[in-house]
Amino acid sequence: MEAARVTRSKTYDMVYIAVFAVLMAICSWISIPTYVPFTLQTFAVFLTVGVLGGKRGTWAVLVYILLGAIGIPVFSGFSGGMAILLGNTGGYIIGFLFIALIMWGAEKLLGRKTWVLVTAMVLGLIVCYAFGTVWFMMAYTRSTGPVGLGMVLGWCVFPFIIPDIIKIALALLLSKRLSKAIGTV
Repeated sequence: MEAARVTRSKTYDMVYIAVFAVLMAICSWISIPTYVPFTLQTFAVFLTVGVLGGKRGTWAVLVYILLGAIGIPVFSGFSGGMAILLGNTGGYIIGFLFIALIMWGAEKLLGRKTWVLVTAMVLGLIVCYAFGTVWFMMAYTRSTGPVGLGMVLGWCVFPFIIPDIIKIALALLLSKRLSKAIGTV
């Protein structure tokens, strides 16, 4: 009886991980046209860790990144492949893994309280921005020439701060309800 329960639990975990990896892909294809267009990719990452928790959320983000790495067009603009991950914006995609890992660590240390979730998401976003910005600067310098930190922040971070805060708020709202509805927490 216990072995069947463990197998069922692992099967559910794999299904949820796969479903949320696909959700991240779908959200990356949705582009909101503004002065600086943005996707719902980070929203899906926040929702994933909010619903699945740190451990399963990290696995879902890793599956998403690996799918893109092998060439499946799961990234924004229906793109995929190592060239995307090694390109200018690849550091921000890899930074999604830091968001999930920070959530996992926070959850392990402090539990799944709302304030922990909010703090982990904001801290994860900051780490994602920092890692992605350093990556962008190195990749851009290698391919085009030197670029200043202020310029990169103006291109890659500042325009996205408010949309990302809105995405965190929406993900928090939906993750609480969705977690209860599907029984993931």
